[in-house]
Amino acid sequence: MEKSKVYFTSEVTPESVIKIYEALGVNLPGKVAVKLHSGEQGNKNYLRPEFVKAIVEKVNGTVVECNTAYEGARNTTEKHRKLMDEHEWTKYFNVDIMDAEGPDMELDIPNGLQIKKNYVGKNLANYDSMLVLSHFKGHAMGGFGGALKQLSIGCASSYGKAYIHGAGDPNNDMFKTDQLQFVTSMGDAASSVHKYFNGNIAYINAMVNISIDCDCDGNASAPCMKNIGILASTDPVAIDQACIDIIYNSTDPGKDKLIARIEEKLGTNIIDVALKNGAGNKEYELINID
Repeated sequence: MEKSKVYFTSEVTPESVIKIYEALGVNLPGKVAVKLHSGEQGNKNYLRPEFVKAIVEKVNGTVVECNTAYEGARNTTEKHRKLMDEHEWTKYFNVDIMDAEGPDMELDIPNGLQIKKNYVGKNLANYDSMLVLSHFKGHAMGGFGGALKQLSIGCASSYGKAYIHGAGDPNNDMFKTDQLQFVTSMGDAASSVHKYFNGNIAYINAMVNISIDCDCDGNASAPCMKNIGILASTDPVAIDQACIDIIYNSTDPGKDKLIARIEEKLGTNIIDVALKNGAGNKEYELINID
């Protein structure tokens, strides 16, 4: 298999996000969904609207999110919309909470290793293409959050999130599910969304404000590493693998905390499962555009 191309810049500005997207040479057709993390109430690490404004405007995108499956400021449409206002997403963009109304859209995963179906916000069907704009960082349950996490947990409806967390049983206690089954479900779900767009999808990972915790944590730890840069690819497996490799090869002493979190939660299995599901390639060429 030919190596996937992953582009990298150490410059962290709204302009560099545009530059790295243009390096991909893709043209996302039709109505474009921009999947990003709205940031839980109290979180200080999430990517701000001002930082992504230029790229969202460039692709003429609609910011899309789904409700959570746990208590907080985003577990109902009403609360989530209020937070979108507070975090100023609605100030700059059209915003679509894709599972605001049921029924969910079902995506089949015929070769899924843990789950055979994925439940996503039904409004996903309204889009022709997607830009997945991820803040790469740790995650208390998945080990790390990047492109594959945005595809899986991020695009899943509230019910779908419970289904993934429960490894196929939404009634399972998401905090007690077997860890390997959970991260395997994430890899399965991620592959289904990637394949749904059939090539009309691109990925940008911002390695900034790198905490061991996710943007879904209202009391997330402060960043443990210095900002690294921004990556882009059309391959979600390759871009997340590149980020993991950059972390492991870093000389930043703060990496030890993040690596411990990733390994404790068996995080890299998400990449391996997505690979087995045919969602990308772990072999990549890193192309520096600085």
